[in-house]
Amino acid sequence: MSDMRELYQEVILDHHRHPRNFGKLDNANRHAEGFNPLCGDRVTVHAHVDNGVIDDVSFEGSGCAICMAAASVMTDEIKGHTVVEADALFERFHHLVTDDADESAEDLGKLAVFEGVREFPVRVKCATLPWHALKAALHETKIVSTE
Repeated sequence: MSDMRELYQEVILDHHRHPRNFGKLDNANRHAEGFNPLCGDRVTVHAHVDNGVIDDVSFEGSGCAICMAAASVMTDEIKGHTVVEADALFERFHHLVTDDADESAEDLGKLAVFEGVREFPVRVKCATLPWHALKAALHETKIVSTE
């Protein structure tokens, strides 16, 4: 196993065991739930958006290591971005985990650790569920499902 793959696994396991931004966000003005019936993942994303900027974001839920780590890393990376930037980042992340194409992980920060997910298509829904829930929250759709 390459050193980079080991590092990626360590980051994912760390975020799974010690999730960042986990819990209800008291001042949230946007919320959405996501459910992956295939894996059993459930995620609720809470965000506080002011003038189009995501001031704060958190998540609650339970699921596999990939899903919980993806939610943790996503919440770390998305704070301070505008809703428009978050939508673009969602698209880039989705391409990263689904396409064999040219999506470069170099400038995605810690999100790049999920690049290997595309090798396991059944896990793509686990990694993208928090993102779908975030997008639903930001655009005020309440519930999303991977099915």
